[in-house]
Amino acid sequence: MRAPSAVAVDDIILPFEVGALDVRGRLTRMGAALDEILTKHDYPAPVGKLLGEAIVLTTLLGSSLKFDGRFILQTQTDGPVSLIVVDFIAPDRLRAYARHDASRIAPGMDSAALLGRGHLAMTIDQGPDMSRYQGLVALEGGNLEDAAHEYFLRSEQIPTRVRLAVGEEFRGGDGPKHRWRGGGMLMQFLPKAPERARQADLHPGDAPEGSTPHIVEEDDAWTEGQSLFATIEDVELLDPDLSGERLLFRLFHERGVRVYPVQPVKAQCTCSREAVAGMLASFEAKDRADMVENGKVVVTCEFCSSSYEFTPQEAGVE
Repeated sequence: MRAPSAVAVDDIILPFEVGALDVRGRLTRMGAALDEILTKHDYPAPVGKLLGEAIVLTTLLGSSLKFDGRFILQTQTDGPVSLIVVDFIAPDRLRAYARHDASRIAPGMDSAALLGRGHLAMTIDQGPDMSRYQGLVALEGGNLEDAAHEYFLRSEQIPTRVRLAVGEEFRGGDGPKHRWRGGGMLMQFLPKAPERARQADLHPGDAPEGSTPHIVEEDDAWTEGQSLFATIEDVELLDPDLSGERLLFRLFHERGVRVYPVQPVKAQCTCSREAVAGMLASFEAKDRADMVENGKVVVTCEFCSSSYEFTPQEAGVE
């Protein structure tokens, strides 16, 4: 037993457990890593916030990988932000980007309006010698928290709550005037007796009219855990002066909360000149020739905005 640390640390995932409630989870606090990813692109503020939420969610989910692989979150929708890709390379690397139609974006638009309708895919890639696992969930006018809850309900069938917060920090003084910050928490009910985690059957679309819906009474421990979880405020997830341990203590001190060693995360793209050259070599000769402009081939990484220049000869153009 020890007092919660008062030292706030950014760009980490903090695993935790509340044994008395049979809940486990992860808390993430993001500062410089999130800011680095978002500021490399000139996104409108609502788009930056939405992509930040996707990054926080991916960090919470990808950090559960127990092997060297990738967790990829991707949305494809009809909304102003038509595509989001977040790539988490275990154990600690992140990269991300979004495609958007600036003409359809208005100040203050929320995440649900930006996403519109489509789907969210979560892919686990265990490497070239293993098959990929992918889960899909429909996006039907909700936000990423809604989509995560729907995914766990339908695909994992584990009682789960997710909380995401992203905001802009403006400061005076000699340091950076503007920075992005993010935070999030994932909590799951994992009792030793599996019947305690049972959930109601999903609504059967072809059930006869008047059928009695399947109802399962919620476990008291999970009810209490959710009630405490619901008290989390955005400012608590974003405050650079509030440590993750102190937030967990505020939530669960009456029941007792155990924390585990933090996992660091960092913004780091996997692109390189060699990788881009290999990608160019995979194209047909005619396609490579069409890429030549002003006597050179320029390829810009969508994730980190790095540009790579090649002469036509280097690009394999005859």
